[in-house]
Amino acid sequence: MKRNIEVLVIGAGAVGISAAHYLRQKGFEVSVIDSGQVGAGCSYGNAGLIVPSLSVPLAAPGVVGQALRWMFEPESPFYIRPRANLDLLSWLWRFWSASTETHKRRAMPLLRDLGVASRRLFDELADLEGVEFAFERRGRFSVYRTEAALAHSVADAELLREIGIESRVVGPAEVRDLQHGIEVRIHGGLFYPDDAHLEPARFVRALARYLEASGVEVCPGVEVLDFTTEGNRIAAVRTTRGDFTARQIVLAAGSWSAPLARRLGLRLPIQGGKGYSITFRRPERCPLIPMSLGEARVSVTPMGDTLRFAGTLELAGLDSTIDPRRVQAILRAVPTYVPELAPEKLDLLEIWRGPRPCTPDGLPLLGRPRGWDNLVLAAGHAMIGVSLAPVTGKLVAEIVGRERTSIDIGLLDPDRLA
Repeated sequence: MKRNIEVLVIGAGAVGISAAHYLRQKGFEVSVIDSGQVGAGCSYGNAGLIVPSLSVPLAAPGVVGQALRWMFEPESPFYIRPRANLDLLSWLWRFWSASTETHKRRAMPLLRDLGVASRRLFDELADLEGVEFAFERRGRFSVYRTEAALAHSVADAELLREIGIESRVVGPAEVRDLQHGIEVRIHGGLFYPDDAHLEPARFVRALARYLEASGVEVCPGVEVLDFTTEGNRIAAVRTTRGDFTARQIVLAAGSWSAPLARRLGLRLPIQGGKGYSITFRRPERCPLIPMSLGEARVSVTPMGDTLRFAGTLELAGLDSTIDPRRVQAILRAVPTYVPELAPEKLDLLEIWRGPRPCTPDGLPLLGRPRGWDNLVLAAGHAMIGVSLAPVTGKLVAEIVGRERTSIDIGLLDPDRLA
């Protein structure tokens, strides 16, 4: 295990491993450490969606009102676990302040640029020798049971079309035909042809193996304890496996980035938004194209020989317990849209939960924080971390190399919410 390297990446999830890949492409000597396993955490159990279409930030007009109606209902798509926590109260206030039309209009072109660039980079990664992750370019359906919900979604789709994100309105018959005859009980939906999907854990682990073959050291089971500093530089990273020194350090540890950054005097406004997924053995009759069930906020994704239901947002910090009510809410929702996918007819493989790193304005934190010359932050991607992992990794490599970034990321300034 190398102790003195050029760039040390903290976090072996989708963002960290992608950063290591693009850093290595630029010729940097790179090591990656993680307290857990490679591709664990939210890079393991998410919905596996690559979604340029999700270019509307989480903080947007109307979201607060809907969240208030849901927030104390344990089975709702959005739930806040009651607790006395000043960081949570501050986060909620900032979320409310950011949920404006002005912020939405400013953020959408950037999220579009990031999403489209990342989708193209996935095409390149899928062509790497030995890197196979069940990447499928089939698009995505967003479907709705009520006319009102569809109308609201169509209005958002019109805004997306204005910035170049294509979609088309579909009826129940077209959805059924494109899903090989599976019955759907919906009023209608939207089809986003440029979206894609993959097996997220398989992606991270395959890319990590590829990196190891190229000389990148990937070290699971290495927990960061503290940092040693000299002036405005991090001199050493203290871990359970000894000290590491590096010229540059990339912090890409998802929801765990905030407590680690606090040891450097940085207060990152990241709340863990717990999500759940339930994975089944793939049934004989299975959707071929991912479906987002609009009102329920649940995704249905075919992944190789499995089928995954994923959803909910529960602001619960880093709590890792499983709330059976949240799981049941997902399981009950799916057959109301797709009767053939009733959970009692499926072979359950795994129930998973994990905290997505959510910022109050719905945008990641990416760049060098003021005060630290050799630190780059790459965290706060919420529900689109896997989707934006390649482009984030490429931008991290540009930042580490002190190049002009290929995308203007001024809105992602990690100090903007300090």
